[in-house]
This record gives sequence, structure tokens and C-alpha cells, in this order.
Amino acid sequence: MKHHARTSRRTLLTLIGASLASVPLLNNSPRAAALSAAVGLDDPAKKEIAMKLVSSAENSSLDWKAQYKYIEDIGDGRGYTAGIIGFCSGTGDMLDLVELYTDRKPGNVLARYLPALRRVNGSDSHSGLDPNFPADWRRAAQDTEFQRAQNDERDRVYFNPAVRQGKTDGLRVLGQFAYYDAIVMHGDGDDPTSFRNIRGRALNRARPPAQGGDEVTYLNAFLDARVWAMKQEEAHSDTSRVDTAQRVFLRKGNLDLNTPLDWKVYGDSYHIG
Repeated sequence: MKHHARTSRRTLLTLIGASLASVPLLNNSPRAAALSAAVGLDDPAKKEIAMKLVSSAENSSLDWKAQYKYIEDIGDGRGYTAGIIGFCSGTGDMLDLVELYTDRKPGNVLARYLPALRRVNGSDSHSGLDPNFPADWRRAAQDTEFQRAQNDERDRVYFNPAVRQGKTDGLRVLGQFAYYDAIVMHGDGDDPTSFRNIRGRALNRARPPAQGGDEVTYLNAFLDARVWAMKQEEAHSDTSRVDTAQRVFLRKGNLDLNTPLDWKVYGDSYHIG
């Protein structure tokens, strides 16, 4: 997606274990057991909803699987943005994805671009990528192996850490999704607008359920912190993905993202029945 940090978040996210280790874990109480046994965002039906919600914000479409082939430079200083989670040539995660794809399928159509992707990492440069990289990306996107690599990297770096942290904090499906959407957009680096620091700002105002707090109060604090982070960068200053989507579900008390769901992003209306 429209990422915040130019350094590789895949490198930075390897540090998430240390972040998680500093959080009080759910204990073995009946309440903790009930939380751990509840349906989470990693339930296949809930995960499908999560992907549609993110796609509505990033691609103005609920058809997230159509985004494997997506690629463009959106002018945000991160080079090319592409694929189902917005892997960027300037932030390292696109490089990691193509390396994984090449490990699994040597000689693929994108393998030739690995030296260029290493050179442009950390910049908005297209050097060594133009003019054929976008067309070759779309060609690779027809390969189920490349689609699987995109899925796996999404899960490893964004989805799984967000769900794990959400469950650790005792959050239900909506809270886990709020974490996922935030980590996709902002990464989990050390900058003030990273996911861990958004969460830190929320923790300064409210306690999550795992620490005895009220879930709705905590999620409001988290979304407030998220909106603050989005407004720090012009490319993210439209906060409707929070204001007219996540906040709507929260106000309705739909903490498990049960369907039907109705929301708006950038003024466009969406529905999941």
C-alpha cells in the first residue's frame, strides 16, 4: 500500500518479536481461554472480509484478487507500488517478494530485475526497471506461483503479526483488522507514525482488554492515534478508511465484523452481504 517508511519493513518487522515480548501475554484465565478460542481475523471468511476492506481503500474495488497484477508509481516517493498489498520498489518489500518468487521459481520473468531492485531500494528511482518492468509484473501476476508468493509475504510480514498482536491484546476481529490495516499502511519501524508507535500512543490513553481495559474505549484510542499518524503525511491525509469504515463498525458495536457490512471510502459506498 502507500507505505510510510522507505527502509525495508520486512527487515524492520523482524523486530516485532521484541515488541510482542514486551506486551503482557494473555494468562490462563477462563476469559483468556475464551478470547484465544474465539473466531479471529485469521478465520478464512473473516480474512476474506479483511482483504475486501483493504482493497476498497487502496484500489476502489472489493475484487482484491484482481490486484495481483496492479502496478503503478503513485508519486509518493516510494517508486512502484504493486500487488495485493502494495509492495513498493523503494521500501524493500517488493525486493523481498521477488527474491522469494525467484527462490521458488528460478528464471522467472522478474528475476532479471533483482539487481535493479536492490539498487533502487530506499529511493523512488526506476533505474534499471523501465520501460518493461510494469508489463513483466503483469505477466508474472498470471503465474499462480507468483500469486502464492504475494499471499505468503502478505501473511508473513503484515497479516500474521497484526493478528498475533491483536490477539495478544485481547482484541476481537475488528481490532485485529484495525491493526492489520495500520501495519499495511505504516509499517512497523521506529518512526513516530509506525504501527508500534501508533499502538504506543493508544496505550498511553487506554488499556486493551488483555490488560483489563474496555475494548471499545481502547479501539477508539487506537483509531484516534491512527488518524493522527495518517495526517502526518499528505499521501495519507484522507482518513475516510478510518472515519467512514472502521469507526462505523465500532460505533455499531460490530466487534466481530459480522455481515452485512456497509461502509464508505473516499465517498464511495461498499457492501458485503
